[in-house]
Amino acid sequence: MIKEVVVLQKWSWAFTFTFSSDKMLQGRFRLRILSAALLSLLVIVGWSSAPVAESALGVNWGTVSFHKLKPSTVVDLLQDNKISKVKLFDADPDSLQALMGSGIQVMIGVPNEMLAALSSSTAASDLWVRQNVSRYMRKNGVDIRYIAVGNEPFLSSYSGQFQSYVMPALLNLQQSLAKVNLASYMKLVVPCNADAYESSLPSQGAFRPELTQIMTQLVSFLNSNGSPFVVNIYPFLSLYGSSDFPQDYAFFEGTSHPVTDGSNVYYNAFDGNFDTLVAALSKLGYGQMPIAIGEIGWPTDGAISGNLTAARVFNQGLINHVLSNKGTPLRPGVPPVDVYLFSLLDEGAKSTLPGNFERHWGIFSFDGQAKYPLNLGLGGRGLKNARKVEYLPSRWCVANPSRDLSYVANHMKLACGVADCTTLTYGGSCNGIGAKGNISYAFNSYYQLQMQNERSCDFDGLGMVTFLDPSIGDCRFLVGVTDTSSSSSSQVYRRWVIVWMLIAWRVWFFVM
Repeated sequence: MIKEVVVLQKWSWAFTFTFSSDKMLQGRFRLRILSAALLSLLVIVGWSSAPVAESALGVNWGTVSFHKLKPSTVVDLLQDNKISKVKLFDADPDSLQALMGSGIQVMIGVPNEMLAALSSSTAASDLWVRQNVSRYMRKNGVDIRYIAVGNEPFLSSYSGQFQSYVMPALLNLQQSLAKVNLASYMKLVVPCNADAYESSLPSQGAFRPELTQIMTQLVSFLNSNGSPFVVNIYPFLSLYGSSDFPQDYAFFEGTSHPVTDGSNVYYNAFDGNFDTLVAALSKLGYGQMPIAIGEIGWPTDGAISGNLTAARVFNQGLINHVLSNKGTPLRPGVPPVDVYLFSLLDEGAKSTLPGNFERHWGIFSFDGQAKYPLNLGLGGRGLKNARKVEYLPSRWCVANPSRDLSYVANHMKLACGVADCTTLTYGGSCNGIGAKGNISYAFNSYYQLQMQNERSCDFDGLGMVTFLDPSIGDCRFLVGVTDTSSSSSSQVYRRWVIVWMLIAWRVWFFVM
Protein backbone atom coordinates (compact mmCIF):
# COMPACT_ATOMS: atom_id res chain seq x y z
CA MET A 1 0.00 0.00 0.00
CA ILE A 2 2.35 2.69 -1.27
CA LYS A 3 0.49 5.96 -1.10
CA GLU A 4 1.14 9.08 -3.08
CA VAL A 5 0.51 12.59 -1.84
CA VAL A 6 -0.90 15.71 -3.38
CA VAL A 7 0.40 19.06 -2.23
CA LEU A 8 -2.13 21.62 -1.15
CA GLN A 9 -0.60 24.77 -2.54
CA LYS A 10 -2.12 27.09 0.03
CA TRP A 11 0.02 25.73 2.85
CA SER A 12 2.24 23.29 0.94
CA TRP A 13 0.64 20.57 3.03
CA ALA A 14 0.78 16.98 1.85
CA PHE A 15 -2.76 15.66 1.56
CA THR A 16 -3.00 11.92 1.09
CA PHE A 17 -5.70 11.52 -1.52
CA THR A 18 -3.96 8.83 0.31
CA PHE A 19 -15.67 -6.20 -1.33
CA SER A 20 -32.55 -31.60 -18.56
CA SER A 21 -35.05 -33.04 -19.91
CA ASP A 22 -37.05 -33.95 -16.78
CA LYS A 23 -40.14 -31.73 -16.54
CA MET A 24 -39.80 -31.20 -12.81
CA LEU A 25 -36.19 -30.08 -13.20
CA GLN A 26 -37.25 -27.77 -16.01
CA GLY A 27 -39.89 -26.26 -13.72
CA ARG A 28 -37.34 -25.71 -10.97
CA PHE A 29 -34.96 -24.18 -13.47
CA ARG A 30 -37.66 -21.77 -14.64
CA LEU A 31 -38.39 -20.82 -11.03
CA ARG A 32 -34.72 -20.12 -10.45
CA ILE A 33 -34.55 -17.93 -13.53
CA LEU A 34 -37.70 -16.07 -12.44
CA SER A 35 -36.35 -15.64 -8.91
CA ALA A 36 -33.04 -14.34 -10.27
CA ALA A 37 -34.86 -11.91 -12.55
CA LEU A 38 -37.04 -10.64 -9.69
CA LEU A 39 -34.00 -10.27 -7.44
CA SER A 40 -32.18 -8.35 -10.15
CA LEU A 41 -35.20 -6.08 -10.64
CA LEU A 42 -35.47 -5.38 -6.93
CA VAL A 43 -31.77 -4.57 -6.71
CA ILE A 44 -31.97 -2.21 -9.70
CA VAL A 45 -35.14 -0.48 -8.49
CA GLY A 46 -33.81 -0.23 -4.95
CA TRP A 47 -30.52 1.33 -6.14
CA SER A 48 -32.15 3.86 -8.43
CA SER A 49 -34.95 5.00 -6.16
CA ALA A 50 -33.67 4.76 -2.59
CA PRO A 51 -31.71 7.81 -1.42
CA VAL A 52 -28.38 7.31 0.26
CA ALA A 53 -29.21 8.00 3.89
CA GLU A 54 -26.82 6.05 6.06
CA SER A 55 -23.22 4.97 5.98
CA ALA A 56 -22.42 1.29 6.57
CA LEU A 57 -19.22 0.27 8.34
CA GLY A 58 -17.02 -2.65 7.26
CA VAL A 59 -13.39 -3.75 7.57
CA ASN A 60 -10.54 -4.84 5.35
CA TRP A 61 -9.32 -8.38 6.04
CA GLY A 62 -5.72 -8.69 4.88
CA THR A 63 -3.79 -11.94 5.22
CA VAL A 64 -0.14 -10.95 4.65
CA SER A 65 0.94 -12.26 8.03
CA PHE A 66 3.49 -14.61 9.56
CA HIS A 67 0.99 -15.68 12.22
CA LYS A 68 -2.40 -16.32 10.69
CA LEU A 69 -5.56 -17.05 12.60
CA LYS A 70 -7.80 -19.75 11.24
CA PRO A 71 -10.25 -18.12 8.80
CA SER A 72 -13.14 -19.56 10.82
CA THR A 73 -11.79 -17.76 13.88
CA VAL A 74 -11.67 -14.49 11.96
CA VAL A 75 -15.26 -14.91 10.75
CA ASP A 76 -16.35 -15.57 14.36
CA LEU A 77 -14.50 -12.38 15.31
CA LEU A 78 -16.42 -10.42 12.68
CA GLN A 79 -19.76 -11.82 13.81
CA ASP A 80 -19.05 -11.32 17.51
CA ASN A 81 -18.39 -7.65 16.74
CA LYS A 82 -21.50 -7.37 14.52
CA ILE A 83 -19.37 -6.43 11.51
CA SER A 84 -21.55 -7.22 8.50
CA LYS A 85 -19.27 -6.10 5.66
CA VAL A 86 -15.75 -7.26 4.82
CA LYS A 87 -13.35 -6.45 2.01
CA LEU A 88 -10.79 -9.00 0.80
CA PHE A 89 -7.82 -8.26 -1.43
CA ASP A 90 -8.18 -11.46 -3.44
CA ALA A 91 -10.51 -14.46 -3.63
CA ASP A 92 -8.68 -16.69 -1.18
CA PRO A 93 -10.64 -19.97 -0.98
CA ASP A 94 -9.92 -20.48 2.73
CA SER A 95 -11.41 -17.09 3.60
CA LEU A 96 -14.41 -17.53 1.32
CA GLN A 97 -15.08 -21.03 2.63
CA ALA A 98 -15.12 -19.67 6.18
CA LEU A 99 -17.52 -16.89 5.14
CA MET A 100 -20.09 -19.32 3.74
CA GLY A 101 -23.43 -19.05 5.53
CA SER A 102 -22.20 -16.16 7.70
CA GLY A 103 -24.50 -13.55 6.16
CA ILE A 104 -21.56 -11.14 5.94
CA GLN A 105 -21.52 -9.06 2.76
CA VAL A 106 -18.22 -9.52 0.94
CA MET A 107 -16.08 -7.58 -1.50
CA ILE A 108 -13.55 -9.85 -3.20
CA GLY A 109 -10.55 -8.57 -5.13
CA VAL A 110 -8.75 -9.09 -8.41
CA PRO A 111 -5.02 -8.40 -7.90
CA ASN A 112 -3.44 -5.93 -10.31
CA GLU A 113 -1.22 -8.67 -11.69
CA MET A 114 -4.30 -10.50 -13.03
CA LEU A 115 -5.78 -7.55 -14.90
CA ALA A 116 -3.86 -8.24 -18.12
CA ALA A 117 -5.14 -11.81 -18.34
CA LEU A 118 -8.72 -10.80 -17.52
CA SER A 119 -8.63 -8.05 -20.13
CA SER A 120 -7.52 -10.53 -22.82
CA SER A 121 -10.86 -12.29 -23.46
CA THR A 122 -14.23 -13.20 -21.97
CA ALA A 123 -13.03 -16.81 -21.90
CA ALA A 124 -10.48 -15.72 -19.29
CA SER A 125 -13.03 -13.74 -17.27
CA ASP A 126 -15.58 -16.60 -17.54
CA LEU A 127 -13.00 -18.91 -16.00
CA TRP A 128 -12.24 -16.48 -13.19
CA VAL A 129 -15.95 -15.99 -12.38
CA ARG A 130 -16.55 -19.77 -12.31
CA GLN A 131 -13.61 -20.37 -10.00
CA ASN A 132 -14.05 -17.42 -7.65
CA VAL A 133 -17.69 -16.32 -7.74
CA SER A 134 -20.26 -18.81 -9.08
CA ARG A 135 -19.08 -21.69 -6.90
CA TYR A 136 -19.88 -19.69 -3.76
CA MET A 137 -23.21 -18.21 -4.86
CA ARG A 138 -25.67 -20.77 -3.54
CA LYS A 139 -27.87 -21.39 -0.53
CA ASN A 140 -25.78 -20.86 2.60
CA GLY A 141 -22.99 -19.65 0.35
CA VAL A 142 -21.02 -16.40 0.34
CA ASP A 143 -22.87 -13.12 -0.07
CA ILE A 144 -20.49 -11.51 -2.57
CA ARG A 145 -21.73 -7.99 -3.29
CA TYR A 146 -18.70 -6.37 -4.91
CA ILE A 147 -15.71 -7.37 -7.01
CA ALA A 148 -12.80 -4.95 -6.75
CA VAL A 149 -11.09 -4.99 -10.14
CA GLY A 150 -7.52 -4.14 -9.26
CA ASN A 151 -6.29 -2.25 -6.22
CA GLU A 152 -5.23 1.34 -6.80
CA PRO A 153 -4.27 0.52 -10.44
CA PHE A 154 -3.90 4.22 -11.32
CA LEU A 155 -1.35 4.92 -8.59
CA SER A 156 1.11 7.41 -10.03
CA SER A 157 4.11 5.35 -8.94
CA TYR A 158 2.91 2.53 -11.24
CA SER A 159 3.54 4.85 -14.21
CA GLY A 160 0.48 3.56 -16.09
CA GLN A 161 1.54 -0.09 -15.83
CA PHE A 162 -2.03 -1.36 -15.30
CA GLN A 163 -4.04 1.51 -16.77
CA SER A 164 -4.80 0.02 -20.21
CA TYR A 165 -6.11 -3.23 -18.69
CA VAL A 166 -8.73 -1.81 -16.34
CA MET A 167 -11.63 -1.04 -18.71
CA PRO A 168 -11.28 -4.22 -20.84
CA ALA A 169 -11.14 -6.30 -17.65
CA LEU A 170 -14.25 -4.55 -16.30
CA LEU A 171 -16.19 -5.09 -19.52
CA ASN A 172 -15.18 -8.75 -19.75
CA LEU A 173 -16.07 -9.43 -16.13
CA GLN A 174 -19.43 -7.67 -16.55
CA GLN A 175 -20.24 -9.97 -19.50
CA SER A 176 -19.15 -13.01 -17.50
CA LEU A 177 -21.37 -12.03 -14.56
CA ALA A 178 -24.30 -11.48 -16.96
CA LYS A 179 -23.90 -15.04 -18.27
CA VAL A 180 -24.53 -16.41 -14.78
CA ASN A 181 -27.30 -13.88 -13.97
CA LEU A 182 -25.25 -12.00 -11.38
CA ALA A 183 -24.54 -8.73 -13.19
CA SER A 184 -27.39 -6.86 -11.49
CA TYR A 185 -26.75 -8.20 -7.99
CA MET A 186 -22.97 -8.00 -7.91
CA LYS A 187 -21.21 -4.70 -8.58
CA LEU A 188 -17.81 -4.18 -10.15
CA VAL A 189 -15.69 -1.40 -8.64
CA VAL A 190 -12.13 -0.11 -8.96
CA PRO A 191 -10.59 1.04 -5.65
CA CYS A 192 -8.54 4.15 -6.39
CA ASN A 193 -5.84 5.86 -4.43
CA ALA A 194 -6.64 9.47 -3.68
CA ASP A 195 -3.64 10.55 -5.75
CA ALA A 196 -5.92 10.03 -8.79
CA TYR A 197 -7.16 13.58 -8.20
CA GLU A 198 -5.54 16.81 -7.19
CA SER A 199 -6.35 20.34 -6.13
CA SER A 200 -5.33 23.43 -4.24
CA LEU A 201 -8.81 23.59 -2.68
CA PRO A 202 -11.59 20.94 -2.50
CA SER A 203 -13.90 22.82 -4.89
CA GLN A 204 -11.13 22.81 -7.50
CA GLY A 205 -10.69 19.04 -7.42
CA ALA A 206 -9.91 17.36 -10.75
CA PHE A 207 -8.53 14.03 -11.87
CA ARG A 208 -4.91 14.00 -12.98
CA PRO A 209 -4.75 15.14 -16.62
CA GLU A 210 -3.38 11.80 -17.86
CA LEU A 211 -6.34 10.02 -16.19
CA THR A 212 -9.14 12.22 -17.53
CA GLN A 213 -10.03 9.93 -20.45
CA ILE A 214 -10.00 6.64 -18.54
CA MET A 215 -11.75 8.18 -15.53
CA THR A 216 -14.51 9.41 -17.81
CA GLN A 217 -14.89 5.86 -19.15
CA LEU A 218 -14.72 4.37 -15.65
CA VAL A 219 -17.31 6.61 -13.99
CA SER A 220 -19.64 6.17 -16.99
CA PHE A 221 -19.36 2.38 -16.52
CA LEU A 222 -19.89 2.64 -12.78
CA ASN A 223 -22.90 4.90 -13.24
CA SER A 224 -24.55 2.65 -15.84
CA ASN A 225 -24.19 -0.36 -13.54
CA GLY A 226 -25.17 1.29 -10.25
CA SER A 227 -21.69 0.95 -8.74
CA PRO A 228 -20.08 3.44 -6.35
CA PHE A 229 -16.73 5.12 -6.85
CA VAL A 230 -14.34 3.54 -4.33
CA VAL A 231 -11.47 5.60 -2.96
CA ASN A 232 -8.82 5.01 -0.29
CA ILE A 233 -8.12 7.99 1.99
CA TYR A 234 -5.28 8.16 4.52
CA PRO A 235 -4.92 11.37 6.55
CA PHE A 236 -2.20 9.58 8.55
CA LEU A 237 0.09 9.57 5.53
CA SER A 238 -0.40 13.30 5.09
CA LEU A 239 0.79 13.84 8.63
CA TYR A 240 3.57 11.25 8.30
CA GLY A 241 4.81 12.72 5.03
CA SER A 242 4.97 16.40 5.98
CA SER A 243 6.20 18.15 9.08
CA ASP A 244 4.14 21.19 8.01
CA PHE A 245 0.83 19.34 8.10
CA PRO A 246 -1.24 20.50 11.11
CA GLN A 247 -1.67 17.47 13.35
CA ASP A 248 -5.13 18.38 14.61
CA TYR A 249 -6.42 18.68 11.01
CA ALA A 250 -5.81 14.94 10.52
CA PHE A 251 -8.36 14.14 13.23
CA PHE A 252 -12.03 14.92 13.88
CA GLU A 253 -11.75 16.85 17.13
CA GLY A 254 -11.59 20.30 15.55
CA THR A 255 -8.59 22.26 14.30
CA SER A 256 -6.93 25.61 14.69
CA HIS A 257 -6.02 25.44 10.97
CA PRO A 258 -9.35 25.10 9.08
CA VAL A 259 -9.37 25.30 5.28
CA THR A 260 -11.65 27.99 3.91
CA ASP A 261 -12.97 27.31 0.42
CA GLY A 262 -15.45 30.02 -0.54
CA SER A 263 -18.42 29.68 1.77
CA ASN A 264 -17.30 26.23 2.92
CA VAL A 265 -14.97 25.62 5.83
CA TYR A 266 -13.16 22.29 6.34
CA TYR A 267 -12.18 21.23 9.83
CA ASN A 268 -10.63 17.84 9.00
CA ALA A 269 -8.59 16.27 6.21
CA PHE A 270 -11.16 13.57 5.47
CA ASP A 271 -13.91 16.00 4.50
CA GLY A 272 -11.52 18.06 2.40
CA ASN A 273 -10.24 14.98 0.61
CA PHE A 274 -13.75 13.58 0.06
CA ASP A 275 -15.06 16.81 -1.40
CA THR A 276 -12.04 17.08 -3.69
CA LEU A 277 -13.22 13.81 -5.23
CA VAL A 278 -16.82 15.10 -5.38
CA ALA A 279 -15.59 18.14 -7.31
CA ALA A 280 -13.53 15.94 -9.66
CA LEU A 281 -16.56 13.74 -10.36
CA SER A 282 -18.70 16.82 -10.91
CA LYS A 283 -16.31 18.05 -13.59
CA LEU A 284 -17.00 14.81 -15.48
CA GLY A 285 -20.75 15.21 -15.07
CA TYR A 286 -21.22 12.71 -12.24
CA GLY A 287 -21.42 14.91 -9.18
CA GLN A 288 -24.07 12.71 -7.51
CA MET A 289 -22.24 9.41 -7.93
CA PRO A 290 -22.22 7.36 -4.69
CA ILE A 291 -18.78 7.16 -3.05
CA ALA A 292 -17.46 4.36 -0.85
CA ILE A 293 -14.30 4.51 1.24
CA GLY A 294 -12.32 1.36 0.45
CA GLU A 295 -9.57 1.93 3.01
CA ILE A 296 -9.08 4.34 5.87
CA GLY A 297 -7.43 3.95 9.26
CA TRP A 298 -4.51 4.76 11.54
CA PRO A 299 -1.55 2.55 12.52
CA THR A 300 -0.66 1.80 16.12
CA ASP A 301 3.10 1.34 15.83
CA GLY A 302 6.16 1.89 13.67
CA ALA A 303 6.10 5.70 13.63
CA ILE A 304 6.03 8.62 16.05
CA SER A 305 2.50 9.55 15.01
CA GLY A 306 1.45 5.88 14.80
CA ASN A 307 0.46 4.84 18.30
CA LEU A 308 -2.47 3.38 20.24
CA THR A 309 -3.83 6.71 21.43
CA ALA A 310 -3.77 8.38 18.02
CA ALA A 311 -5.31 5.31 16.35
CA ARG A 312 -8.15 5.19 18.87
CA VAL A 313 -8.88 8.92 18.59
CA PHE A 314 -8.82 8.87 14.78
CA ASN A 315 -10.88 5.72 14.25
CA GLN A 316 -13.47 6.63 16.87
CA GLY A 317 -13.70 10.13 15.45
CA LEU A 318 -14.11 8.74 11.94
CA ILE A 319 -16.82 6.28 13.01
CA ASN A 320 -18.76 8.95 14.89
CA HIS A 321 -18.41 11.34 11.97
CA VAL A 322 -19.64 9.05 9.19
CA LEU A 323 -22.37 7.37 11.25
CA SER A 324 -23.77 10.79 12.21
CA ASN A 325 -24.80 11.09 8.55
CA LYS A 326 -23.71 14.71 8.64
CA GLY A 327 -21.94 14.42 5.31
CA THR A 328 -19.51 17.05 3.99
CA PRO A 329 -19.87 20.66 2.80
CA LEU A 330 -20.40 19.56 -0.82
CA ARG A 331 -22.62 16.63 0.19
CA PRO A 332 -24.48 17.63 3.35
CA GLY A 333 -26.47 14.76 4.81
CA VAL A 334 -24.99 12.29 2.34
CA PRO A 335 -22.12 10.29 3.87
CA PRO A 336 -20.17 7.60 2.01
CA VAL A 337 -22.32 4.56 1.16
CA ASP A 338 -19.76 2.25 2.81
CA VAL A 339 -16.63 2.80 4.86
CA TYR A 340 -14.12 -0.04 5.24
CA LEU A 341 -11.68 0.42 8.10
CA PHE A 342 -8.10 -0.51 7.40
CA SER A 343 -7.69 -2.84 8.91
CA LEU A 344 -9.08 -5.74 10.92
CA LEU A 345 -5.78 -7.41 11.86
CA ASP A 346 -2.10 -6.55 11.87
CA GLU A 347 -0.16 -8.01 8.93
CA GLY A 348 3.40 -8.64 10.05
CA ALA A 349 4.69 -9.86 6.68
CA LYS A 350 3.78 -6.77 4.66
CA SER A 351 6.44 -4.74 2.89
CA THR A 352 7.83 -1.88 4.95
CA LEU A 353 8.71 0.18 1.87
CA PRO A 354 6.06 2.83 2.74
CA GLY A 355 7.21 2.77 6.37
CA ASN A 356 7.52 0.48 9.38
CA PHE A 357 3.94 1.39 10.34
CA GLU A 358 2.69 -0.67 7.39
CA ARG A 359 2.52 -3.81 9.55
CA HIS A 360 0.45 -2.22 12.32
CA TRP A 361 -2.87 -0.95 10.92
CA GLY A 362 -5.11 -3.50 12.67
CA ILE A 363 -7.72 -2.58 15.25
CA PHE A 364 -6.90 -6.10 16.48
CA SER A 365 -3.43 -7.57 16.87
CA PHE A 366 -2.46 -10.57 14.73
CA ASP A 367 -4.11 -12.91 17.23
CA GLY A 368 -7.45 -11.11 17.23
CA GLN A 369 -7.03 -9.25 20.53
CA ALA A 370 -8.39 -5.70 20.63
CA LYS A 371 -5.62 -3.11 20.86
CA TYR A 372 -7.73 -0.32 22.32
CA PRO A 373 -11.36 0.50 23.23
CA LEU A 374 -13.43 1.25 20.12
CA ASN A 375 -17.20 1.55 19.65
CA LEU A 376 -18.03 0.56 16.09
CA GLY A 377 -21.57 1.87 16.44
CA LEU A 378 -22.93 -1.52 15.42
CA GLY A 379 -24.85 -2.38 18.57
CA GLY A 380 -21.89 -3.32 20.76
CA ARG A 381 -20.23 -1.16 23.39
CA GLY A 382 -16.69 -2.17 22.59
CA LEU A 383 -14.53 -4.60 20.68
CA LYS A 384 -14.73 -8.30 21.54
CA ASN A 385 -11.60 -10.41 21.32
CA ALA A 386 -11.22 -13.48 19.14
CA ARG A 387 -12.28 -16.71 20.84
CA LYS A 388 -10.58 -20.11 20.94
CA VAL A 389 -7.26 -18.83 19.64
CA GLU A 390 -4.76 -21.69 19.65
CA TYR A 391 -1.41 -20.38 20.87
CA LEU A 392 1.97 -22.03 21.00
CA PRO A 393 3.21 -22.83 24.55
CA SER A 394 3.92 -19.82 26.79
CA ARG A 395 7.66 -19.61 26.30
CA TRP A 396 9.97 -17.07 24.76
CA CYS A 397 13.51 -16.84 23.41
CA VAL A 398 15.69 -14.15 24.97
CA ALA A 399 19.33 -13.15 25.10
CA ASN A 400 21.41 -15.35 27.41
CA PRO A 401 22.54 -13.05 30.24
CA SER A 402 25.63 -15.17 30.93
CA ARG A 403 27.07 -14.79 27.43
CA ASP A 404 29.11 -12.04 25.82
CA LEU A 405 26.79 -10.34 23.31
CA SER A 406 29.47 -8.28 21.60
CA TYR A 407 29.21 -10.26 18.37
CA VAL A 408 25.45 -10.52 18.14
CA ALA A 409 24.99 -8.16 15.18
CA ASN A 410 24.88 -10.88 12.49
CA HIS A 411 22.37 -12.88 14.51
CA MET A 412 20.19 -9.78 14.92
CA LYS A 413 20.41 -9.20 11.18
CA LEU A 414 19.34 -12.79 10.50
CA ALA A 415 16.42 -12.66 12.94
CA CYS A 416 15.06 -9.31 11.81
CA GLY A 417 15.66 -10.12 8.14
CA VAL A 418 13.08 -12.89 8.47
CA ALA A 419 10.81 -11.92 11.37
CA ASP A 420 9.12 -8.60 12.15
CA CYS A 421 11.21 -6.21 14.23
CA THR A 422 9.53 -2.96 13.20
CA THR A 423 8.47 -2.12 16.75
CA LEU A 424 12.15 -1.71 17.65
CA THR A 425 12.68 1.18 15.24
CA TYR A 426 12.40 4.88 16.00
CA GLY A 427 8.84 5.68 17.06
CA GLY A 428 8.06 2.01 17.73
CA SER A 429 6.56 0.73 20.98
CA CYS A 430 9.72 -1.28 21.77
CA ASN A 431 12.23 1.40 20.84
CA GLY A 432 13.18 2.18 24.40
CA ILE A 433 13.81 -1.26 25.91
CA GLY A 434 17.60 -1.10 25.66
CA ALA A 435 20.22 -3.03 23.72
CA LYS A 436 19.73 -6.36 25.49
CA GLY A 437 15.95 -5.97 25.20
CA ASN A 438 16.33 -5.37 21.45
CA ILE A 439 18.32 -8.58 21.09
CA SER A 440 15.76 -10.57 23.07
CA TYR A 441 12.89 -9.13 21.03
CA ALA A 442 14.58 -10.03 17.75
CA PHE A 443 15.46 -13.53 18.95
CA ASN A 444 11.91 -14.16 20.15
CA SER A 445 10.29 -12.87 16.97
CA TYR A 446 12.38 -15.33 14.97
CA TYR A 447 11.76 -18.15 17.47
CA GLN A 448 7.98 -17.75 17.30
CA LEU A 449 8.08 -17.54 13.51
CA GLN A 450 9.90 -20.88 13.50
CA MET A 451 7.05 -22.33 15.62
CA GLN A 452 9.34 -22.44 18.68
CA ASN A 453 11.72 -24.91 17.11
CA GLU A 454 14.38 -25.53 19.77
CA ARG A 455 17.30 -24.88 17.43
CA SER A 456 15.84 -21.53 16.36
CA CYS A 457 16.72 -20.10 19.79
CA ASP A 458 20.36 -21.14 19.71
CA PHE A 459 22.07 -18.25 17.91
CA ASP A 460 25.47 -19.86 18.63
CA GLY A 461 24.63 -20.08 22.32
CA LEU A 462 23.56 -16.44 22.65
CA GLY A 463 19.88 -17.27 23.06
CA MET A 464 17.95 -19.15 25.72
CA VAL A 465 14.33 -20.20 26.29
CA THR A 466 12.45 -18.68 29.20
CA PHE A 467 9.01 -19.33 30.65
CA LEU A 468 8.78 -15.84 32.16
CA ASP A 469 7.09 -13.28 29.89
CA PRO A 470 9.79 -10.71 29.00
CA SER A 471 7.30 -8.07 27.81
CA ILE A 472 8.12 -4.58 29.04
CA GLY A 473 5.39 -1.93 29.40
CA ASP A 474 3.73 -1.42 26.03
CA CYS A 475 6.35 -3.60 24.34
CA ARG A 476 4.73 -7.00 23.90
CA PHE A 477 6.86 -10.10 23.27
CA LEU A 478 4.49 -12.22 21.22
CA VAL A 479 3.68 -15.92 21.40
CA GLY A 480 2.76 -17.40 18.02
CA VAL A 481 -0.43 -19.19 17.09
CA THR A 482 -0.44 -22.88 16.29
CA ASP A 483 -2.46 -22.76 13.09
CA THR A 484 -0.37 -23.23 9.95
CA SER A 485 -3.06 -24.64 7.65
CA SER A 486 -4.03 -21.25 6.27
CA SER A 487 -0.40 -20.54 5.42
CA SER A 488 -0.05 -23.75 3.41
CA SER A 489 -3.44 -23.14 1.84
CA SER A 490 -2.29 -19.70 0.76
CA GLN A 491 0.69 -21.28 -0.95
CA VAL A 492 -1.68 -23.63 -2.76
CA TYR A 493 -3.82 -20.63 -3.72
CA ARG A 494 -0.82 -18.74 -5.09
CA ARG A 495 0.17 -21.75 -7.18
CA TRP A 496 -3.45 -21.98 -8.39
CA VAL A 497 -3.37 -18.32 -9.44
CA ILE A 498 -0.19 -18.87 -11.44
CA VAL A 499 -1.69 -21.90 -13.18
CA TRP A 500 -4.91 -19.97 -13.82
CA MET A 501 -3.01 -17.09 -15.40
CA LEU A 502 -1.11 -19.47 -17.67
CA ILE A 503 -4.41 -21.06 -18.72
CA ALA A 504 -5.96 -17.66 -19.31
CA TRP A 505 -3.05 -16.52 -21.45
CA ARG A 506 -3.29 -19.75 -23.44
CA VAL A 507 -6.99 -19.09 -24.00
CA TRP A 508 -6.13 -15.59 -25.16
CA PHE A 509 -3.45 -16.91 -27.53
CA PHE A 510 -5.86 -19.29 -29.27
CA VAL A 511 -8.64 -16.70 -29.39
CA MET A 512 -6.29 -14.25 -31.07
